[in-house]
Amino acid sequence: MRFARVVTPDETIQTAIEHPGGDLEPIEGDLLTGWNPTGKRITEAKRLAPIVPAAILCIGLNYRKHAEETGARIPGYPVLFQKNPAAVQNPGDPILLPRRLRSEEVDYECELAVVIGRRCSNATRENALSFVLGYTCANDVSARDWQKDKHRSGGQWCRSKGFDTFAPLGPALVTPDEIPDPNRLALRTTVNGRLLQDSNTSDMIFGVAEIIAFLSADATLLPGTVILTGTPEGVGMARTPPIWLQAGDTVTVEIEGIGALTNPVLEGPSA
Repeated sequence: MRFARVVTPDETIQTAIEHPGGDLEPIEGDLLTGWNPTGKRITEAKRLAPIVPAAILCIGLNYRKHAEETGARIPGYPVLFQKNPAAVQNPGDPILLPRRLRSEEVDYECELAVVIGRRCSNATRENALSFVLGYTCANDVSARDWQKDKHRSGGQWCRSKGFDTFAPLGPALVTPDEIPDPNRLALRTTVNGRLLQDSNTSDMIFGVAEIIAFLSADATLLPGTVILTGTPEGVGMARTPPIWLQAGDTVTVEIEGIGALTNPVLEGPSA
């Protein structure tokens, strides 16, 4: 099943079942606490990010070829950082280049996002996927100049990856029955139609169940927690010359079975 979160012209925000062909049926209730179909139809709406995250936990350097292209060692444990939930952006809305802080090296990262559906503590690899509400696409937008400079970054990645609009999510939340194996999904990124990332989640170092088990060990994952599972090779910073997102660009991240998440790139306010 596919779910979309939308806003209608009267500014009502609703979650809806996305039927084959694109028809939207609003639900009664909430995906995280219980819901029922209504049998109604939404005729006009704008898509929003499919979930309001309780937290955004991210795994870095989780694709073998991406670790190779950056010259990093294959990690022995998942590399964890967080993104600010306020950084979430909707499908079709702009990624804003952070000009107040003068970042000139903003990069794209296509990632499979996992949404936790119920309280999850001390999950095992065997039962971890039972806690998953669904999957969506994410673009882990990153200001590399802030990421690389330990003085500006504070020695971690949260700041460089947590600017406003740096966490686009969408276009829909797809339930696990439609994605029986999240570790075998094609994913790709295009910028202005140019293919820059083209890989498969089978290249992940740590699979989805292993990540959930690791993150929930002695720590509770709340319903609505979004887990970004890493990006494959082909990022802009690893290219010669580097490719940075520019105002006027259009970036699309796409994952098999989920769909395409497209955002324009605009200059952020400078004052």
